[in-house]
Amino acid sequence: MNEQELKDKVVEALKTVYDPEIPVDVYELGLIYDIKIFPVNNVYLLMTLTSPSCPSAESIPVEIEQKVKEIEGVSDVSVELTFDPPYSTEMMSEVAKLELGFM
Repeated sequence: MNEQELKDKVVEALKTVYDPEIPVDVYELGLIYDIKIFPVNNVYLLMTLTSPSCPSAESIPVEIEQKVKEIEGVSDVSVELTFDPPYSTEMMSEVAKLELGFM
């Protein structure tokens, strides 16, 4: 599996993780800032949460790590949380905006 295929599988996995308070997955919400694949199949994710006081602050990164680790061929997963830049609804995909009535 090449880097792009692995990245696509990571995105698929991310689309199965939801913020418990919002019926949209973390990828479409725009919470994932960066996905990097390092040799050999080590996945690095830079992400944020809808707010620093998000009640799911503990569970979402753990769930993401678990889902990505389940992908065949993944050696290791590193999830880093950042609040810079701060999250805003502008980061949502059009799918998320439609789903939540912003459009």
